[in-house]
Amino acid sequence: MFLNPWSLALSLCSLVVLVLGAVAGKTAVRVLRFWDPGSDSNRQIRLENEIWLSSTLVAYGLGFQIITLILFVLAADQFCQVIVGAMCATGALLANPYGMPTLLVKLFGVFFYGFWILLHQLDIRSEHYPLVRIKYLALLLLLPMLVLDATLQTLYIAGIKPDIITSCCAVVFGESTGGGTNLITGYSQQGLLIAFIGSIVGLAAVGWGLLRRWQTWLAGIYAVGWLWFFGLSLVVITTVISSYVYAMPYHKCPFCLLKPEYHYFGFALYGAVIPATFFGASAALAGLVRGKVGLSGVVDGYQRLAVKLSLILLVIFSGLSFYHYLKYLISGGEG
Repeated sequence: MFLNPWSLALSLCSLVVLVLGAVAGKTAVRVLRFWDPGSDSNRQIRLENEIWLSSTLVAYGLGFQIITLILFVLAADQFCQVIVGAMCATGALLANPYGMPTLLVKLFGVFFYGFWILLHQLDIRSEHYPLVRIKYLALLLLLPMLVLDATLQTLYIAGIKPDIITSCCAVVFGESTGGGTNLITGYSQQGLLIAFIGSIVGLAAVGWGLLRRWQTWLAGIYAVGWLWFFGLSLVVITTVISSYVYAMPYHKCPFCLLKPEYHYFGFALYGAVIPATFFGASAALAGLVRGKVGLSGVVDGYQRLAVKLSLILLVIFSGLSFYHYLKYLISGGEG
């Protein structure tokens, strides 16, 4: 499958990001050893020039790595056409043991890569560059994740064989497993909806409270609440929302939502909840560096902006989530 255009694109992106990460890793080691903003030595001047280039390249590289999440899911949807039993990305990802772990690493990597980009943006907004050591230490910690991402992705692509028999989403996310593996068994739809609606109300209330008066402990609750809501949303999308989008009670799948026959509705859903979670969580994390020289006002401005964006995206996501459900109720149970 390495000659497939999607495989080539994913492999090329991973290779470029790894090369950029390796080059920046050398800079990171030198920064941690020799960075001295109070010095005017030749070595310090060279480091200052070097970090501008390496930081910019890393920011773009991690941005590309975030985009590979979309590419990977689209690639899996294409791979299903050559795998026996696969009807969508679900079957393709379960075609070997590396598909789902690769997806999870890419999904959670989005937040880690985004946090690094945020650190970089905050750092360059102060003439003192107070986060240079922190962001390059964070970069060194991110390199193993980049390597793991590329390794799992390579193993997954290498393990895709046309003669492999896998399961479709009806089996994987259905009410009854039969002899297969069910990923969502045991969840009560009513309980999920209550928790989902309660979480939306709670996040809206906490976010509004933060905009009126910023409190660190409340920001921490807001961040944790968003992380909880993100996981809950993925389950609710799969077990409840998707059925109403498909107008088929037994069709439950988080990936078919991305198909053109459903007007790419999934891109709108995930495109709202993922950045909303990032902004909601990063508002609190940004506060950890607020005490650095020259960052007080910058961090305060970002925190308020992040909370506002997360609330706007929460409203959009909520509207999208309940649109088909309300349409179903209004139409009297007809599609």
